[in-house]
Amino acid sequence: MIDVRIGVDATDRELVALLEKRFGYMRAAARIKPNRGAVRDEERKASVINAAVADAKARDLPGPVIGDIWERLVEGSIAYEFDEWDRTRD
Repeated sequence: MIDVRIGVDATDRELVALLEKRFGYMRAAARIKPNRGAVRDEERKASVINAAVADAKARDLPGPVIGDIWERLVEGSIAYEFDEWDRTRD
């Protein structure tokens, strides 16, 4: 069990590093988008979540769980991007 926990902890650190990279793209998007209204894009949100669920299912992972995680991830990313958009235009 110790080895499993070590693996889980290492994977968690990798996930956080990938999230750091993803949120860097959110900062870039906030700089690029011409107006605050462009930050929220429901069509893009649905596409991202659907792609993650499809990828999860192809990997034999629980689609609903991945969908829930991605819903939170995308909503958190949108909130972060709004904050960045506002911060860079003050």
